[in-house]
Amino acid sequence: MRLLLINPVNPLALSEIRQRWFNRYRVWKPLGLETVAALTPAGWEVTLIDENLGIGDYASMPRPDLVGITAFTSQASRAYDLAASFRAMGVPVVMGGIHASMRSEEALQYVDSIVVGEAEEVWPRLLADASAGKLQRTYQAARADGLAIPAARHDLLTKGYAFGAIQTTRGCPLNCSFCSVTAFNGARYRQRPIADVVAEMATIREKIVLIVDDNLIGTSPAHATRAKALFRAMIDAKLNKKWIAQVTINMGDDDELLDLAVRAGCIGVFIGFESPTAEGLAEVGKKFNMNKGRDMRVSVSRIQKHRIMVVGSFIIGLDSDGPGIGRRVADAASGYGVDILNALFLTPLPGTKLWDKMHAEGRIRADAFPQDWKYYTLTFPVARYRQLSQTQVSHEMAECDRRFYSVRRIAWRTGLSLLRWRRPLFSIVGNLSYRASLRANRDAYRAFALTHGQDPSPESSLLGQIASLLNPEAAT
Repeated sequence: MRLLLINPVNPLALSEIRQRWFNRYRVWKPLGLETVAALTPAGWEVTLIDENLGIGDYASMPRPDLVGITAFTSQASRAYDLAASFRAMGVPVVMGGIHASMRSEEALQYVDSIVVGEAEEVWPRLLADASAGKLQRTYQAARADGLAIPAARHDLLTKGYAFGAIQTTRGCPLNCSFCSVTAFNGARYRQRPIADVVAEMATIREKIVLIVDDNLIGTSPAHATRAKALFRAMIDAKLNKKWIAQVTINMGDDDELLDLAVRAGCIGVFIGFESPTAEGLAEVGKKFNMNKGRDMRVSVSRIQKHRIMVVGSFIIGLDSDGPGIGRRVADAASGYGVDILNALFLTPLPGTKLWDKMHAEGRIRADAFPQDWKYYTLTFPVARYRQLSQTQVSHEMAECDRRFYSVRRIAWRTGLSLLRWRRPLFSIVGNLSYRASLRANRDAYRAFALTHGQDPSPESSLLGQIASLLNPEAAT
C-alpha cells in the first residue's frame, strides 16, 4: 500500500520564499507529517512531499492508495485543491491538522475523511480502515499522552532546510485570545520523556534545530525544573546541536536555566510580547507578561547576556490600538533591546476566542472562503479593526517595520551583537532579511486592499485618519 503525505504550499508564502535565498530560514519542516509517517505500519510505503520546497510532479509518481494532507489555516485552500485532484483520480484523501480540526464541516466538503485532534490515537486504525475500504468520515482523536508520541521520520526529508525540527512538549496554559493552541492541544502541559527527546535529537541531520514547542520552559517552577533536566541530558549526550525555541519572558528570571540552555546549545528564543501597553496585554489575555511589575528591558538583557538572541513578536490591530501604534511598537521593541522584531496583524484564526468575537461582530473582512484562507498568514489585515481602517492598519505596520529596520537601528543592533559576540551573523541576516521584505510587504498590502474593497492610496489613508478623529467607528 502506498501512502502519500503532503504539506501544501501557500502560494503567497512560496513566492516570498523564492525571492531571496535567506527566506529559506523562514521555512519549517512539516514535523506533524513526519510524526504521522512514524505512526504508519511497516506494510505501507510512505512518500512525503513538502510543497514549500517545490510542487511535486504528482502525475509522474506511482498512484497512491491514500493521500494524507495537513494544513494550517493559510494552507487550507491549496489543500482543498490538492484533494480535488486526487479524488478525481479515485484516490481517497484524508486531512488532518489544526484547520481541519477547527473547521471540520468545511473540510468534509472537500475530502473523504478528517482527523480531528492529535493523530497518535487514531492513525493506525484509520489506515486499517483504508486498507479494508471502510474509511470513516471523521476520526475524533483524544490528546496523546507524552509516552505515545513517537520519534519523527526525519529521514524522509533530508535536503533543503536550514533547520531541523523537534517537539518536546504539547499544550499551553496561557490560552491567549488570538491563539488556537489551547483549543487544539489543550491547556495541560504534557512532556515527552527526556530520553526519547535526546535520542530523537541525535537523529536529526541539520546542525540547527527548531524546537517547535509553544512554550519550551512553561510557566511554573515545575515546568522550569523539567526544562533544566532536559538541558542537562542534552549536555551529557554531547549532541553538538544549536537550537532555537519559543519561550515566555520568565526565562529571564532564572540564571541557572539560562546557563543550562546555552550549554545545551540554545542560540535564540522567540518571545511573544504581543503589545507595548497594559490595555493590549489584558485584551489578548497575556497578563502573564505583566507579573511582578516586570521590566522587559532587564529581562531581555539577562537572556542576551548568555549570548542568546531574542526575537520579539508584537501584534498590531488590537481594539486598543489607535493611530501611532506602529511607531509605538517599533520603539518598544527597540527599548526592550530585542535583536529581531516580528510584527503581525491581529488575525482571527478559527478555533480562537478572537475568531468567535470578531465573527459575531461581523468583523471578518477576508471572508470569501475557502479562497481567502490563503491570506490568514498573520501578514495581511484580514479583519475590520476597531480604531484603524484597513489602509491605516497597513500604514501602521509599514511604519513599524521601517522604523525598527532603519539602517541606523540595524547598524546599532548588529554592532552590539559583534561587540558582545552574540550570534552576529544571525543578527545581520535576520535584520537584512526583514528590511529586504519591506517593499514586497507594501506591494502585498496594496494588492490585498484592491481585492478586498478599499482604496490603498495615500489620500484614502489621510481621509481615514480624519474620519477616525471625528468618529472612531467610521474607520472600521
